[in-house]
Amino acid sequence: MANRTVKDAHCIKGTNPQYLIEKITRTRIYDSKYWKEECFALSAELLVDKAMELKYVGGVYGGNIKPTPFLCLLLKMLQIQPEKDIIIEFIKNEDFKYVRALGALYMRLTGSSLDVYKYLEPLLNDYRKLRRQNRQGGVLIFFAFFL
Repeated sequence: MANRTVKDAHCIKGTNPQYLIEKITRTRIYDSKYWKEECFALSAELLVDKAMELKYVGGVYGGNIKPTPFLCLLLKMLQIQPEKDIIIEFIKNEDFKYVRALGALYMRLTGSSLDVYKYLEPLLNDYRKLRRQNRQGGVLIFFAFFL
């Protein structure tokens, strides 16, 4: 079950939701320590707790190209497909900016164009700074530019 999409999952853009992240990146996520230790058997309720622990956004980093916890949790969300209400609460959360960023990216990947406009348009006025981890190190970006 660790690397499979739930049985009653909906196809997103005509395919398995996990396929929205390319294969080599998915493979690196499945092999990562964070995925094996923290994301195994993670439910939608526990996902919120893990998302609150995030310290930065990003894809992969380092010389051996490790996936960030942010990317691991995004793949887990694509796998378990939490309800739309949970994603909306992620987006409306103003206390934890990385939870908000995770919900916004998930909505952008899976939501309809109407949902993206309705829920993400107000976030363009959010000018808080986010730490972004990339292959060269960490940089600061504004939340609005992240979207």
